[in-house]
Order: sequence, then structure tokens, then C-alpha cells
Amino acid sequence: MTLRLPERLGRRPATPPEGTEPRQVVVIGGGIAGLATAALLASRGHSVDLLEKNDELGGRVGSVERDGFRFDTGASWYLMPEVFEHFFELLGTTAEAELDLRVLDPSYRVFFEGHDEPLDLRPDRAHNRALFESVEPGAGAAFDAYLDSAQDTYDLALRRFLYSNFDSSSSFLRTDVVRRTPALAGLLTRSLESHVASRFSDSRLRQVLGYPAVFLGSSPDRAPSMYHLMSRLDLGDRVLYPQGGFTRLIEVIASLAERHGARLHTGATVSRIITGQHSRGRPRATGVEHVDADGARRTTPADVVVGAADLHHLETSLLPERLQTHPEAAWRRRSPGPGAVLAMLGVEGRLPELTHHSLFFTSDWAQNFGDIFGRDSRVPDPASVYVCKPSETDPSVAPEGCENLFVLVPVPADVSIGSGDDDGAGSPLVERTVDAALDQVAAWAGVPDLRDRVRVRHTVGPADFERRYHSWRGGALGLEHNLRQSAFLRPGNTSAKVDGLFYAGASTVPGVGLPMCLISAELVLKRLTGDHSSVPVVR
Repeated sequence: MTLRLPERLGRRPATPPEGTEPRQVVVIGGGIAGLATAALLASRGHSVDLLEKNDELGGRVGSVERDGFRFDTGASWYLMPEVFEHFFELLGTTAEAELDLRVLDPSYRVFFEGHDEPLDLRPDRAHNRALFESVEPGAGAAFDAYLDSAQDTYDLALRRFLYSNFDSSSSFLRTDVVRRTPALAGLLTRSLESHVASRFSDSRLRQVLGYPAVFLGSSPDRAPSMYHLMSRLDLGDRVLYPQGGFTRLIEVIASLAERHGARLHTGATVSRIITGQHSRGRPRATGVEHVDADGARRTTPADVVVGAADLHHLETSLLPERLQTHPEAAWRRRSPGPGAVLAMLGVEGRLPELTHHSLFFTSDWAQNFGDIFGRDSRVPDPASVYVCKPSETDPSVAPEGCENLFVLVPVPADVSIGSGDDDGAGSPLVERTVDAALDQVAAWAGVPDLRDRVRVRHTVGPADFERRYHSWRGGALGLEHNLRQSAFLRPGNTSAKVDGLFYAGASTVPGVGLPMCLISAELVLKRLTGDHSSVPVVR
């Protein structure tokens, strides 16, 4: 089935202002936001060069192959399918034509500390309602009201906020926004945790509804309750998976960028954004300096530079202080969201105890999230753990008779936790964290010999995120979605000091996650075409 953004959103054509000529564009960073930006701008006739410092495209959405196993290293949830469909439509194709998407059933399984039986959430609203009712009498009706509110808030976000650069007040003056102003004020000033707790009593249901805060790089007590809209995605819709993994998604977007004429360069490390004087006296971006894969220093001229790498790195390392919109001092007031310890494991034999997505929730969430975000941060012990088993759905990611596991432990964004490596050779704290997570999964899911069955082990720590992606403080996702870093309070996607310098990716609007990064690319397109609307553009 082809999913599209509702027609009522009133999408606008991406038509350049009269007299606008094709421009020479340089995109810094070859993650999904950079690739999407390169594809969209090249499709509109601009001459685009993308520069990626690593030898592979994809950024955090990378891939590791060993002994017949292929691991995605980053994203693993395919949510908001209508955003992907809209993006592909802008490039003259469809998600159906480009990807082999499978519906996950169950959508995910949740194990709870202190409870023997896990809960399976499915792509079936009626099933999920009945499940809530079975856990807590009366929770079925509360579930209906909660998801209805999530759907309404999600629709409003698509219409007025997610596709907005917030460079016009018109979005806020629309009747549908004005009418909801009192409710929106409450959703923005109340935490997701308190919003859920006022409606549900059972701790398991509260955790299921609070966990989407982690997708936003936050915690239930820090994320605004506006983000209860996320439950519309996993409880009221389908969770999908692209066969071949998320590496396949990167391959498709890179191919589309090249098909439209973008030139994608790997092993190209940008060292400086070059600026000159505009005729009006303001500095303007005129190109970038970079070192290519052969070690030669090169200059690529540009009329427009789009920084799709980590915003902190772009601002504080590639620009002189006088031209920084976000100087080092500004970052002392910001939160990078969580870091992560990752383990990619090739396991002998089958693991029917786990589904494609499995979550392991500790009972003391206040302690767990306090360890991650609190002043005296540390690696949580025990930790809430996420496990992806893509071999449940995709036979290409593991040898026959084996399982592919991706284990994620949220930790503080702290590079001192260290880095990972192959076969237990990473930093001691990273490896201890992985061992503890494996023992926890083994005990809770009933797989006592799990550690003994691991044939391949590759780990990643916060220091790897900093080294590979210039990630600020080793954060895993991008700036946290708390009240001060959401919507129009998030760092904007234009430089206030340098004309022709724009930003895309997880540290700018609209936020973290694959769909948000695709939208961030479209927001750059809207900047260049002078589109001040809050609705998606059309091809």
C-alpha cells in the first residue's frame, strides 16, 4: 500500500522565486540528512557536491560485516512511513518502488523487571486496546482517548510545525492552532511522564507510553507531553522494516542523489568553510576547504553550503569565532541527549524468545534516567536495554541457523566511557556494559546460554561516535528534545552570521530520527525557494 501525506495538508510546489538561477552547492556530511539534501537540491537543478569524511556513506546509519553477518550500526525503527513516501515522491518515485517494506508482527515485545510475562504490542489497535485493558481494568477506554489525542496532535504537527522553518508567524495564527492554544500550552509545559501517569496506573503501561521519549533523545520526565503523539506511530500504526536493512535505505537515497546529478565524495574531510564579503557587506559562504582521500588539500567553491554534519562541529571547528551563530558558550546551556553503548552480535542457533524489536525495562526508571541525564551521571546498572533481531525478518543479515542481534544500552553522553572494538577488545567500561546487558537479556528472556553462543562481537562506545561523526560529547542521536530544544526553540537551520550557510540533520529543526532528517533536507529546499509555508512541498 502506498502511504501519502494527507491531501488536506495543502502541499506547496517547490518552485524557485522568479529569476532564481541554479546554484553551486556543497553539502558537508554524507549521513541521511546530507544525502537527502543532495538528492533534493540536485533534483531541482542545482549543481551539488557532497563531502563525507568517512570511507562509507550513511553516517550513523552504517553497516558492519563479519563472518557472514551484516549489522546495521544505527537506526532500526522505520516509523512515520508517510514522511518517507512524501520524500520519495519529491524525487519522482515511491517507497514501494525503492524498498521492500515488511510489516512487523508483533511490532515489538517488552520485558519488565519483576514480571514473568512480556507484553507483545501488535500492528492492531484493537489488540493493543485489549492488552491495556487486560493489564489494568479501565485502561482500554483510556487507551482510546490517549491515541485519539496522539493522532490529533500528530496531524497538527504535520500541518503546522514539522515542515516549518518558523520564519513566519502564519503557522501559529491558523485557526486550528489558535483553537488548540490552551491545550498546546499544557502539552508543552507538562512532562510526558506526568501526562501518562494521570491516565494510567500500571507501571508497565506507563513505561510503554513513556518509552517514545527515548526515540527523541530524552526521557519521559524531560520530554514535553506534546510528544505523546509518538504513540500514534507504534500503537496506532504499523512498524515496518526495509529488507536489506537500513543500509539499503542509504543505498537507495545515495543512488537517487546520483541519478539526479549530485556528486558524492567519500574520504573528504572538510577543514574550513570559506567566506567572502557579500555586496551588502555581510559575510557569505563561498566554498569549503577539504582534504581528499589521497591526502591532497582542495578547495570546492560554492554559492551555498549546507552543513549536514554535527552542528557543534560545524560551528565551532569550521568557522572562526566571529562568524559562529552557535559559539562554544551557547553549548554549555544545551543537552546532547544520551550516548549509547552498542553491541553487534552474531549468535549461533535461533532465539525465538526475542522478536524483531525487544525492550527490557528496569523497574526504577527514575534511577535509570537519572544516571543518564543527572548531574552525577554514570552508566546505569541495571540498565533498560533495547535489542533488535533483524534476522527474524530478513534472512540476508545472518547465516542460516544463526541470529543477528543489535543491542543498545542508553548511557550518558560522555566520551570517557570509551570506545568499542571486536571480540571484547574495547574499553573496559564499554565491554562490561555489554556483558551486563547480555546477562540481563539472557535472564529475563530465558536464554541462559546466550553469552556462550556469541560467534561474532563488535562493540561501539561514545568515543566512537565522537571520532567517526564528530558527535558533540559522544551523543548518539543529536540534541535532546526537551522544552528548550524543541520546535522553534531548537537551533535554526540558517547561519545568523554567514549568508548562504544552511544546516540539516538531527541537531537542527525539526529534530532527531530518520523522518526528521528527511524533513530537515526539505526545509533547506524551502529556504532556497523562498517558501515560508508550514506545509510540505510538492514535486
